Amino acid sequence: QGRMWAHTVGFTVLPHVGGFLGWIINRKEIPVWYEKLKKPSWCPPRKIFPVAWTVLYTGMGYASYLIWNDLGGCSSKAIIPLGLYGAQLALNWAWPPLFFGGHNLKMALIDILCLDSLAIGTMCSWYRINKIAALLMVPYLGWLAMATCLTIRIWKDNPEQKPGKSE
Repeated sequence: QGRMWAHTVGFTVLPHVGGFLGWIINRKEIPVWYEKLKKPSWCPPRKIFPVAWTVLYTGMGYASYLIWNDLGGCSSKAIIPLGLYGAQLALNWAWPPLFFGGHNLKMALIDILCLDSLAIGTMCSWYRINKIAALLMVPYLGWLAMATCLTIRIWKDNPEQKPGKSE
């Protein structure tokens, strides 16, 4: 019983690790660089992002635990569903350093488009295993859709400055 509790907490907390590290590493770029970007009127206020990501990471983390548990742990049946999850989580964690740290809007856009595909693949692969786990991914996919549209708009509305050229 105690071991299952530890697994539940571990899987649920795992997505927060990369999110927290991304915030720690990139937090200084938000007021300095991000605030100066041209953003659409529908861009959520900055204060919404940590709340949204806390809820989303908790849901996806718990969902990954449900899949892991239903497939009997790290079994051969778990390779694809949890591999897709791990790959999309890695792309999720890679987005903030690309966007905020590297100011590389094009690479951040490529990252999030790949992330969208992997997150959809994850949800589809989970649906046959555990419908609750798949449904726990729906808010995440909704937020990713908004984040993808936001990334596209920011990329289009903030052309990269060429070195040596000024406006």
